[in-house]
Amino acid sequence: MTTFEDLITAHPFFQNIDQRYLPDIVAHAQPCSFESERLIFHQGERARHFYILQTGHVALEVFAPDRGPIRLMTLNAGEVLGWSWLFAPYIWHFDARAIEPTHAIMFDGAALRAECDTNHELGYHLMRHSVHIIEQRLQACMLQMIDIYGYTRTG
Repeated sequence: MTTFEDLITAHPFFQNIDQRYLPDIVAHAQPCSFESERLIFHQGERARHFYILQTGHVALEVFAPDRGPIRLMTLNAGEVLGWSWLFAPYIWHFDARAIEPTHAIMFDGAALRAECDTNHELGYHLMRHSVHIIEQRLQACMLQMIDIYGYTRTG
């Protein structure tokens, strides 16, 4: 039988995390679900949580007044949703919307930040894993911008 702790440690975000930090991480986690088309968070709101996706798909979007919501990327099971909980001023920079029924594990970002303030090794591991995700997202956005604007290199 798979335990809640097993679900967390099996997720790619936590696979290489030192097992001694697991109780502190699990203590601030809870399962959650989102119906299709449900807004998970909205740009400008306080970033209080982050999520590891178990099933489903989530769209990261920005709103353009002349075009409405623009999808920047789609996150799938096995990915992490949200990093703004870790960096001041702790505000979401995008909207996140479930594209289909989605199951996730939600983590209390403020509580984990407090844990990181007292346990710097845990903070280092969470920061290192989060920065890797940020790098991947920035590269994906760059590629999408190149595609949207039809950038061609001229010499």
